[in-house]
Amino acid sequence: MRKSALFAGGLSQNRKEEGMTLVTIRSMLAWCTVINMGLLIGWFLLFFFAHDWIYRIHSKWYHIPQDRFDAIHYAGIAFFKILVLAFNLVPYLALRIVV
Repeated sequence: MRKSALFAGGLSQNRKEEGMTLVTIRSMLAWCTVINMGLLIGWFLLFFFAHDWIYRIHSKWYHIPQDRFDAIHYAGIAFFKILVLAFNLVPYLALRIVV
């Protein structure tokens, strides 16, 4: 079995061999951006509309005040957004400009 077939789980035997082109990388980064932004929006909506329920669940495990809980989630959402922008959207835009 070829090395590329091992990495693709054996599925590439029946398909045309695809190399890692800039178009493929750009497409992957676009989908990563869409999926990660969906997760980010989902986290925000869940936190916004189900705040009390989430806090009740977490306060059973960790005894933290509500303002600290809010600050942790706000910082987490901001950190995740920065990571998505830096590692998904900016490389996608750079490849979009270059290619």
